[in-house]
Amino acid sequence: MKSKAWTERFMQGVFFIAACASVLAVALICVFLFANGIPAMKEIGFGEFLSGQMWKPKNDIYGILPMIIGSLYVTAGAIVFGVPIGILTAVFMAFYCPKRIYKPLKTATELLAGIPSVVYGFFGLVVLVPVIRNLGRTLKEAGVLKSAGNGSSILTAALLLGMMILPTIIGLTESSLRAVPDQYYEGAVALGATHERAIFRVVLPAAKSGVVAAIVLGVGRAIGETMAVIMVAGNQARIPSGIFRGVRTLTANIVIEMGYATGLHRESLIATGVVLFVFILIINFCVAFLNRRNDHE
Repeated sequence: MKSKAWTERFMQGVFFIAACASVLAVALICVFLFANGIPAMKEIGFGEFLSGQMWKPKNDIYGILPMIIGSLYVTAGAIVFGVPIGILTAVFMAFYCPKRIYKPLKTATELLAGIPSVVYGFFGLVVLVPVIRNLGRTLKEAGVLKSAGNGSSILTAALLLGMMILPTIIGLTESSLRAVPDQYYEGAVALGATHERAIFRVVLPAAKSGVVAAIVLGVGRAIGETMAVIMVAGNQARIPSGIFRGVRTLTANIVIEMGYATGLHRESLIATGVVLFVFILIINFCVAFLNRRNDHE
């Protein structure tokens, strides 16, 4: 008994240390970002830094509004493409998929999560960019667009990121759907609901918290993705005039210029990381607030 009690205390200490290490890591990241980024924002000017439309480090002009808008556009496009497909795929796998197809489909979705970002980037560069370029030229010839672009655009990046967030959304949504007790579905069918109505009106709302968590994780990956976006987005530090135009995201801006940045330029890139970090915090707080509100209701 004494040995068992000692083992439990030891493991409790190990778990406590691991939890503290996680909290410490987050705290150190916060301290590093804010200690190096806030002074740069003060020197540049908070308003000028956040709302400035020009990014010219050689002239000491640091405005990240084009990158903020670019990140929002690309992330929103990824949500539009990835979330509906991911949720519907999870519903199919949980309630409609034949057993002989389920394992290959499950393996394929899990394999998507293991593909490196640079491979996604090469796929986008070789496949998606030419397709979007031809689509833009076709629309320009039809008089729909004034400028077709070269294929490296918001639309291309959004499509690629939509593909990249699929495994996260599919896996978590399917797990959430399967965690809903069978009595929910059976009760709905017993009351006269059809198979589809029972799934989409009863089971899916019951799994809402898990679905929302899946979407948030997908958004986190989309807004934080760098390598694939650099390869297909065009990397133009200006406010885009359409979805067929090139764009630069916050993460791409940091990666592209951090290697040679010094002084205020380097600190402004760290300040860009602060803005990105705050965006992620806002998203998480909003989701937590909505979940808490739904729980009270």
